[in-house]
Amino acid sequence: MEPLNGTEVMKQADDGLNVRERIENIYAKGGFDSIDPTDLHGRFRWWGLYTQRKPGIDGGKTAVLEPEELEDRYFMMRVRIDGGALTTEQLRVIGGISRDFARGSADITDRQNIQLHWVEIENVPEIWRRLEGVGLRTTEACGDVPRVILGSPVAGIAADEILDPTPAIREISERYIGDPSFANLPRKYKTALTGHPSQDVVHEINDVAFVGVVHPELGAGFDLWVGGGLSTSAHLAQRLGAFVEPSRAAEVWVGVTSIFRDYGYRRLRNRARLKYLMADWGAEKFRHILETEYLSSPLPDGPAAKKPTTPGDHVGVHRQKDGRFYVGATPTVGRVSGDVLLKLADLIEAHGSQRLRTTPHQKVVVLDVEEDRVESLVAGLEELGLYADPSPWRRSTIACTGIEFCKLAIVDTKGTASNAIDELEKRFADDKGGPNGLLKPLTLHINGCPNSCARIQTADIGLKGQLLPDGNGGQTPGFQVHLGGGLASDTREEAGTGRTVRGLKVTTDDLPDYVERVTRRYLAERANEDQSFAEWALAAEEEALQ
Repeated sequence: MEPLNGTEVMKQADDGLNVRERIENIYAKGGFDSIDPTDLHGRFRWWGLYTQRKPGIDGGKTAVLEPEELEDRYFMMRVRIDGGALTTEQLRVIGGISRDFARGSADITDRQNIQLHWVEIENVPEIWRRLEGVGLRTTEACGDVPRVILGSPVAGIAADEILDPTPAIREISERYIGDPSFANLPRKYKTALTGHPSQDVVHEINDVAFVGVVHPELGAGFDLWVGGGLSTSAHLAQRLGAFVEPSRAAEVWVGVTSIFRDYGYRRLRNRARLKYLMADWGAEKFRHILETEYLSSPLPDGPAAKKPTTPGDHVGVHRQKDGRFYVGATPTVGRVSGDVLLKLADLIEAHGSQRLRTTPHQKVVVLDVEEDRVESLVAGLEELGLYADPSPWRRSTIACTGIEFCKLAIVDTKGTASNAIDELEKRFADDKGGPNGLLKPLTLHINGCPNSCARIQTADIGLKGQLLPDGNGGQTPGFQVHLGGGLASDTREEAGTGRTVRGLKVTTDDLPDYVERVTRRYLAERANEDQSFAEWALAAEEEALQ
């Protein structure tokens, strides 16, 4: 059969994993101009590399110019951190790479990776040498492959954990990441595993997810979900109703991944995600194919996970099962730096620990802290711009990369979000909760384009970047507003993608005013303190949401 789209042609011509040898032996020596265009715009992704956006190109050009016209001669590099698990030694290496090769840049993403910018092709082999020397890699951090595996940031240490997913994460990562048999999937493929009752890995929007549950006869294991994904067409994953014993998690992952590889759509690239196959097949057929064609034996039926009772971002101070403590802290929308990472490694070690985790909410969690050292650690984190007791706005706002570096973006996100947080903290400085205040943080997700890397459809207030009329015949950066979305959490029973109100758009300059206005209206009009923002927003008249 003839190849079905340009990307499939590229993948059939040469496995994306093979480009590493050319990077090391040809491109790093010959410089940017020596790079074959097909490798540059395709296979480089298999090793976590994208060209970044050239500075000074405004958002109005994003959809007009070709990628090569938008791109700079520098790269974004994504460091793959399966399960978000890091040692201080690894953190120090990433910080050193940022300082030496990435102009000090570093962002913690909402998929537990750390992204660097300003990377030059000449330095990539040395960066790989340093990363791999401490057990890190960029393998399949991008591309039509199994991306980073989301894992509970408190795996193996939380006192209320149902089961530890670490062995399953490790088996999948070590055995199958970089395996050529899974290096040519129809599109990107996202995995999540958690054994924590807070359901802290946004499982409903991953291609395959394993959620900790207790089976009445078989004990602790996983509830299997398949087919989630957002982008421009949001689909929430579906429960298969199947119980996965811990020893079978990797086998089931291979089965679901193989179905995607073998049955996934490759003709039209915008229909190539697993969510479209799942939507056409349905959970019953998918489970039947999985069990009869790909697994050694059928899976038993299993229970659904219970509604979370605690937040899944793990911000704050929490006791571990061994009596020590873990401390979750938030940077501002994931933005850190090489210097911050280096100082953080020193701080953690000075407080007797050598372990930390990144989270799917752009946070960091420091593990294994003795009780008498918690207060000092919290103070040290705050000095680095990492807050263990943040305001509701700093805690619950996330943002994608935005126009600063991304070739797909239309508007700025990180700076816009940071400015909005600062302003909202001032305006709600006296808010202490209670009848007229915020009892729970409102999630504010800011995205620079329609692709929803910052999960706009699943936020209380989701903002999709676009250019708006400025009233003088020109355009100004702004956002389409999406309201009332969310994933299963301590404030809602199940995931939902909220609503878009026709014509409800806000400029970047007016963003703090809008968020304050709609929040105060919610506080004034909610039925009671237990009614969440999402419940109110989904039921409110459109006029109340303007």
